[in-house]
Amino acid sequence: MARRAVTAIVEDAIRLGVEYLCAQAMNQREAGRVEHITTSRGERIAARQFVFACGPWLGKVFPDVLGSRIFPSRQEVFFFGIPPGDTSFAAPALPTWLFQEDLVYGMPDIEGRGLKIAFDEHGERVDPDTQSRIVSPAMTELVRKYVARRFPALKDAPIVETRVCQYENTSNGDFLIDRHPEMENVWFVGGGSGHGFKHGPAVGEYVTGQLVDGAPAEARFLLETKSTTQNRAVY
Repeated sequence: MARRAVTAIVEDAIRLGVEYLCAQAMNQREAGRVEHITTSRGERIAARQFVFACGPWLGKVFPDVLGSRIFPSRQEVFFFGIPPGDTSFAAPALPTWLFQEDLVYGMPDIEGRGLKIAFDEHGERVDPDTQSRIVSPAMTELVRKYVARRFPALKDAPIVETRVCQYENTSNGDFLIDRHPEMENVWFVGGGSGHGFKHGPAVGEYVTGQLVDGAPAEARFLLETKSTTQNRAVY
């Protein structure tokens, strides 16, 4: 569903006049700013302001500033099959759920995909380009035990789908939205820390206010609040 949501956003943006390109971009700085970006296909993109919202790759794009401040973590997601005709694990009978004390969350059976469950505790630090996309036996066993405890009716249910994703964590788990300290027209937008997608519209509105209207910055989002040691405070 996340992919479909992103596709819908892109389609709406194009209808509103946005030019959408899909290509690798080269970061080219000149005298404390970026005047243009050249893509892998040779397109030249010039602008007054550049926003880099690169998810878990943000630290790799700006390794000198963010390489030690962005912590991509491995996050494994599981979907358990629901018995045919059983609606007790679908909305509205079952909402999106969270057991904060366990750092475990999930979603009801949507469109027949099954009960979604994942641990919100940060996994190991990984490279999003090279990490394995196969769930681990250890996490599979842990999730099965948890489902048996919280959802005993599904203790023997099959695992019908898995995903290995990643969080783009900051040191404190809060967003990073700030200018590049050495390039006045370059902005970082990231640090979703596992909750970026659901806040996307609000983040977009906030960033627009910063770039277009010069709105006051939220101090908690600034680069200076992000350290090189993880101490999660926002969940």
